[in-house]
Amino acid sequence: MHGGRPAPVMAFEDLLEDPVIQKYLHELVGPRGMPVAAAPPDGEVTDEELAEELDLELNDVRRTLFILYENDLASYRRVRDEDSGWLTYLWTFEYGGIPENLKEEMHRLLDGLEERRGYERDHQFYLCDVCNVRYEFAEAMERGFECPECGSKLQDMDNAHLIEAMDERIEALRSELNVNVEAA
Repeated sequence: MHGGRPAPVMAFEDLLEDPVIQKYLHELVGPRGMPVAAAPPDGEVTDEELAEELDLELNDVRRTLFILYENDLASYRRVRDEDSGWLTYLWTFEYGGIPENLKEEMHRLLDGLEERRGYERDHQFYLCDVCNVRYEFAEAMERGFECPECGSKLQDMDNAHLIEAMDERIEALRSELNVNVEAA
């Protein structure tokens, strides 16, 4: 049943010991898909074989395989049975792309954090201490600096601690991604 190149078992084991990669896979496939994602076989396997081996529902296995496929972490080839005409899908796990996928996710996170930090720096906010709802200055002014829900006076909100936390996270991401810090 081993066609093509065999999957590097040690590489899978090393990757799967990393808690960041475990969390990434869990986010992709969810708890029902983790038994499939965390047990990549050496070489090709059918969805039925995985379901039987892992004692899982076939639909859960198929769903997981397609999620992995959509994220370039699995591939398949179809083989037609000459007697019955049935198609069999032989799946191969390809986890070598996980580090690059994680790097792309981290870049997206960095971009999003930098954008959000800019928004936080460029706006003044007011907070209703009772309802815990935050308003931009223009919204607060339109409402006469009163909460539309409870009528309480809106308080000037100092978001410096939030910006500081974002700065720290941005710095850590830049360092991990080896991204040069631009003049802020």
